[in-house]
Amino acid sequence: MSPSGPPIDPLFLSLQLTLAGRYSIDRELGRGGMGIVYLAREVHLDRLVAIKLLPPERATQPLLRDRFLREARLAARLSHPNIIPIHAVEESDGLVFYVMAFVDGVTLAHRVRTRGPLSSSEGSRVLREVAWALAYAHSNGVVHRDVKPDNILLETSSGRVLVADFGIAAAAGEIATDGIAGTPEFMSPEQALGGTVDARSDLYGLGATAFYAFSGRLPFEGKTATEVLAKQVTEAAPPLASLGIGVPRKLASIIDRCLAKEPDHRPPSAESLAEQLGVSLEQRREQPAALRSFVKRSRLDGSGTIIGAIGVLGASVSAAHFGMVAGFATLAVGATAGPLAYLVATARRLTVLGFGRQDLEPAFKGEIEQAREELAVDRPGNRPVALERWLPGIAKTSAASAVILTGAAIASWSPQFDSLLSRPDVFSWIGFGLVLSVTTAALTTIGYLALAQQRRDVGTEFWSKVWMGRIGKLAFALARKSLGNRVLGPAMTHRATELSLGMAAEQLYESLPKESQRALGDLPSLLGRLQQDAQLLRVRYDELQEALSDAGDVAASERYADVREARDVVHAKLGDAVGALETIRLNLLRLHAGSATVESLTTHLGLAADVSEEVERLIAANDEIGNMLKFPRETAATPV
Repeated sequence: MSPSGPPIDPLFLSLQLTLAGRYSIDRELGRGGMGIVYLAREVHLDRLVAIKLLPPERATQPLLRDRFLREARLAARLSHPNIIPIHAVEESDGLVFYVMAFVDGVTLAHRVRTRGPLSSSEGSRVLREVAWALAYAHSNGVVHRDVKPDNILLETSSGRVLVADFGIAAAAGEIATDGIAGTPEFMSPEQALGGTVDARSDLYGLGATAFYAFSGRLPFEGKTATEVLAKQVTEAAPPLASLGIGVPRKLASIIDRCLAKEPDHRPPSAESLAEQLGVSLEQRREQPAALRSFVKRSRLDGSGTIIGAIGVLGASVSAAHFGMVAGFATLAVGATAGPLAYLVATARRLTVLGFGRQDLEPAFKGEIEQAREELAVDRPGNRPVALERWLPGIAKTSAASAVILTGAAIASWSPQFDSLLSRPDVFSWIGFGLVLSVTTAALTTIGYLALAQQRRDVGTEFWSKVWMGRIGKLAFALARKSLGNRVLGPAMTHRATELSLGMAAEQLYESLPKESQRALGDLPSLLGRLQQDAQLLRVRYDELQEALSDAGDVAASERYADVREARDVVHAKLGDAVGALETIRLNLLRLHAGSATVESLTTHLGLAADVSEEVERLIAANDEIGNMLKFPRETAATPV
């Protein structure tokens, strides 16, 4: 009678006999081109481990076996939280294997296959941890050469990301095409051509991995490995943004740069890439609930606008019984005083919570960016149609015609034009043209907004301009005056240093006696200029720093000397602008404490004004090197 159950794998028995007394093999976890992975328990330390066995047909090849052992022993020297540690590398009884820590989790490939693409925030975190692991390995002279989703594990209990098989998969010749080892779908062009492979090749593999993680598809596909390799070398990867998925522009740009054909056009290092991914995560900082509610709901639009408009029209019609002047006056007052009162009340509520007008800008930007991502998912590849480009011109022309015809209608009341414009037929044509122009302008404007709303959040963009413009500034100024000396609560939000200093200085200025305020001149205007100057300098510094980072080794050339110098000058001037704000704030505090005079503060205000003028000149001069921020477009490589 034959024994029941599945047949026992001879390799399993051979390995268990070789490891008897040291490791107790439990079961097979999986197998692939590189070999077989077993779950085992280390007897003396009583811990779970994973054992990866090199396929016997490869272990019999001396060059391949020796390279595998050399790479595995080199990788075993790596010790990093995001790298799976290798405990032992051995060759015994013709079996070649290594023992590594067992990770209870799934591969990134399995995660995407079973649950779909990663979100932008989760994906950024995963990629950053992989970049940390690569940066550490590269600093120790180890290049992975096979970065792909199957070699990235996500630990179930902690969510930690761990990278496996540093330099080992390629050493084992997992996929071989014309003597080239690696995985075609994630292989860099230089690796596909059999050229020199360095750390930047790993960044290409990470870019392809990120492309898959966010989209669920590969950047290059083909029926054979040779076809995929040919595309890796000759075709540019599609921009991630072109797939219509909800990935922020900054993050998509980082991934596109990793997939550049030329290594010099990729990020200069894994450490730099991790830093850029960290900035991408930081930019998506959660906004306080009060600001999120404000940008979503506390706006004068929707049903509130309709009800308010009906009320104003009704009141103006009623007032018209007392004369046309009374009707128009009611309409004008209702159309201006009503919205302004609403804006002031909203600004007052935010001010009481400790928020200032400057806090609204990042909140609006975050809402606009989120809406853009959501619309990209709902309407992938949505682009402006021809009608959307024509409608604004039609609306402007119609509005201009309405203004001209309105002037003609008003002129018809003048005695000088009685001979022509007072004729019934001429006046009728003017009235008809005026109605037609107004109607056309209104319909084309509505049509344009309806089409534009399909691609972006037009309402939020409009109210962002209102609140960050003069109207919003007036609303917050009136709100602060209405609160008097009331103690305000602290705002639970992150602010740039210059915004925090500027807002603190403004509050100190508002609490000064009127005589002191008059003696200090237009201090709020100077504070606003310094804040704006510092923000512009931050943006310019980031642009210059990103340009140098993207340039990689090319940035060391003379061509980028002016860019590096400009970056350093901008950074220094940013410190001057922030320092000027800090000086003003401290002197205002001293003025409140009675240890300083208005005259002494006036001197510092003059110096701060000089700093603002220098910043404006610097920004203008800096624009002249804007062309240096543009890098040459890549051309497809040609196989050799």
